[in-house]
Amino acid sequence: MGMTMTQKILAAHAGVERVTAGQLIEADLDLVLGNDVTAPVAIKEMEKMKIRNVFDKNKIALVPDHFTPNKDIKSAQNCKYMREFAMDQEITNYFEIGEMGIEHALLPEKGLVVAGDVVIGADSHTCTYGALGAFSTGVGSTDMAAGMATGKAWFKVPAALRFVLKGKPSKWVSGKDIILHIIGLIGVDGALYKSMEFVGDGINNLSMDDRFTIANMAIEAGAKNGIFPVDEKTIRYIKEHSNKKITEYKADEDADYEKTYEIDLASLKPTVAFPHLPENTRTIDQVGDIKIDQVVIGSCTNGRLEDLRIAARVLEGRKIAKGMRLIVFPATQKIYLKAMEEGLLSTFIKAGAVVSTPTCGPCLGGHMGVLAAGERAVATTNRNFVGRMGHVDSEVYLASPAVAAATAVAGRISGPEELGL
Repeated sequence: MGMTMTQKILAAHAGVERVTAGQLIEADLDLVLGNDVTAPVAIKEMEKMKIRNVFDKNKIALVPDHFTPNKDIKSAQNCKYMREFAMDQEITNYFEIGEMGIEHALLPEKGLVVAGDVVIGADSHTCTYGALGAFSTGVGSTDMAAGMATGKAWFKVPAALRFVLKGKPSKWVSGKDIILHIIGLIGVDGALYKSMEFVGDGINNLSMDDRFTIANMAIEAGAKNGIFPVDEKTIRYIKEHSNKKITEYKADEDADYEKTYEIDLASLKPTVAFPHLPENTRTIDQVGDIKIDQVVIGSCTNGRLEDLRIAARVLEGRKIAKGMRLIVFPATQKIYLKAMEEGLLSTFIKAGAVVSTPTCGPCLGGHMGVLAAGERAVATTNRNFVGRMGHVDSEVYLASPAVAAATAVAGRISGPEELGL
């Protein structure tokens, strides 16, 4: 029996010819990631281990993005602690707030992850980099500490599910709709500790931003990682952003998959995940009349330039509904600047939105958009658990940038078609 793409990457980094599902291995790491919430805990764990130095100052990335710009004294102290550690260790890839972005959009943009890498991050959405043909997964802060100290991590080799994407999605269907459809199909534990491997000719019709979104939300199906094959789009993206060596791995024809799902992209509709789980999905024609108080467009899932362009296309020449709050936050400073140069920020502000600096704040109910009791939000973020964006009696509906923007205009959950687009 052959190996999946993920298994081949792990075998290579474990220095063995072959691995099988369930096998325990120790693998070399190409990058270890932490943010202002998780890195301070990891640094303290390193201190407990009495390990003075990181294994490689060029293979650590520290990004203050969750509660920054500092929302309170505690977050300021955490950022200071991480900053001082980065300076002491001469960490190459420490990104202060003026040069940073939301970590999972920033690292690919900075060229720190390429095809064939093994990456761990003390953040569950580290699986985003599977869009580049890398094995990347979220870990706890203790594992991050061990990774920073040794450059290695233990893994149980995951079994795999194969998703064959066919055809071309319609005009307003994006990567967000595809992954919400899949999570609705298999459930939030449908890929528990498995690799979600995406294949098929439909991938050719997906942009890199679509792929980042899909890989990003693999964790919402319980997956260890999500991963895409390396094609011309992948290689072009990597070469535009990185000088690192690309190592391309392909699944064997006789690789073992626990199950194969075929997804006809042409048949999909804009999709919304209702409270309080990402699996609670309905297509836009099934949502009914649901009034919304706040719309958030951004995050590591949908804060990239393509996402902002789509939202601006819907908002152009329109005003958001009376009483609506629309918050837009580009995922990185580079995306923010490009959106400004293209006039996207002007479109947002004229429509009645506020535009924020890159931050994870609204997504996790941390700051800059926290919901009160009884309020409802449509968000392009990745989670809608109870209390995720604020009060436990608030509700979060997950959707694409197109649906989010249309909802802001209509004042209720709506698709672009309802605006005549």
